[in-house]
Amino acid sequence: MFTIIIILIVLLVVMAIVINGWQQHRAKQEAERRTELAKFRAIVDETENVIMACANMPVSPRLMQILHTRVLGALKAQAELGAGSADIKQRIADAENSHSNAAAADPNPQGEFSLPDNDKLIIQYIQGVKKLRVLLRSEHSKGKIDARTFAEEDKNLERLQLKVNVETLVKRGRSALQSNMLGSARQYFEKAITALDNQTQPDDYILSRASTLKEWLKTIQDDLKNANAEDRARRQEEERDELDELFAPKKKW
Repeated sequence: MFTIIIILIVLLVVMAIVINGWQQHRAKQEAERRTELAKFRAIVDETENVIMACANMPVSPRLMQILHTRVLGALKAQAELGAGSADIKQRIADAENSHSNAAAADPNPQGEFSLPDNDKLIIQYIQGVKKLRVLLRSEHSKGKIDARTFAEEDKNLERLQLKVNVETLVKRGRSALQSNMLGSARQYFEKAITALDNQTQPDDYILSRASTLKEWLKTIQDDLKNANAEDRARRQEEERDELDELFAPKKKW
């Protein structure tokens, strides 16, 4: 009888250990599932925000398709993990529809570049372009887009980023000119020219913009030289007047 009791106690201990281990394993699996779900939700939110920002950018339909593919993949991954969201099926259907529309769009880049009106929007624009390049690089590193597509789209985004930077400097330089701040205008134009000249494969925009900026810069430099010459002449005239007055014959009263 005593032996049976000992055996039962041992069995109970073993069962408790097994049950506890199983519960820990299940808890670990659930924690990993929640972590994966959170990761895919973050991917969807991040990518959808970028897609919204692209509404004001001249990006290619191919790049839009890459973004919609990223959203669709993350939504399907959530469904496979048993996401509790009731509308996950509808979101997948909507994402598939957006992906199809992007795939059927004209393959040529859409729209022309237009600099936003104020500095806050310009900053958001620049951040959007940078985020696009990060997402593109991420998809390429995962093997979801080929090397050629990555190189072409990244080059387009690099050019877009250059245009934003250059046109922002041009805008500030023109504003300084209107305020007759020739020194500040010169600095803005010089920075823009440097950014353009640093490009190893200049296109029509780079060549045309650099030529225009160099003409403006020459005009500013000529104006500054003239202003300096006039200022020197004025100071010399003032000094001459002072000398004339100093050595002029004293009047007799």
